[in-house]
Amino acid sequence: MVIIEKLSKSFGSHLVLDEVSLKVEEAENLVVFGRSGTGKSVLLKCIVRLMEPDGGNVSIFGKDVMGLGIDELNELRQQMGFLFQGAALYDSMSVRGNLDFPLIRNSHLTPKEREMRIKDVLEKVSLEEAIDKMPADLSGGMKKRIGLARAIITEPKLMLYDEPTTGLDPITAKEISKLILDLQKELKMTSVIVTHDILCAKIIADRAVMLEDGKIQYTGDITELTTSKDPFLKNFFSDELIEEIGRK
Repeated sequence: MVIIEKLSKSFGSHLVLDEVSLKVEEAENLVVFGRSGTGKSVLLKCIVRLMEPDGGNVSIFGKDVMGLGIDELNELRQQMGFLFQGAALYDSMSVRGNLDFPLIRNSHLTPKEREMRIKDVLEKVSLEEAIDKMPADLSGGMKKRIGLARAIITEPKLMLYDEPTTGLDPITAKEISKLILDLQKELKMTSVIVTHDILCAKIIADRAVMLEDGKIQYTGDITELTTSKDPFLKNFFSDELIEEIGRK
């Protein structure tokens, strides 16, 4: 589904991604771990050219992303969904307006069909009653759910998540993690998830990789990484778990 080959990105003299190579299989949930500032979010943005890499290649659905013109790139992005840390809702629009916006831009559905799609996706995230609320009236967890609903409303084949549970209490974070897993199974989506949340990763990950010093240093299933006796992994996961408990 996604093939990354020798992807590189620098900011001035700081090398963030150093010839990163990675494959994501169809319908797989791949979690990307790494310390703050190691380039996890940069990797997501480079995958879909929200940020231009300095070198390397990315193939999505068999298409060379780096070789696409802007119209072809936008067409490709219509098959993808993004959930950013802050949910990125439009404050001036109701929940209905936020969900309708991508359908108006990226589909040929009639107004009635769009309304049915909106109600269906709100049911999936258990927020049917929020359809006429404004973002300011929503809790952090509700905003995250609505952001997820908006990301999947066009039925994408590929989902990219940037810290989907950050800032949420443990119960809500667990609910969001289970929702991501349920949607992946129901819609057969391929997902790349950047997270610090170990408990979230344990719920959703089919496979996990560790980004350090600009490279993929470790890969395996989540249990292999979190129980590894490798000094770096052992320190990373114990430190992250302590910080996570402290935040929550």
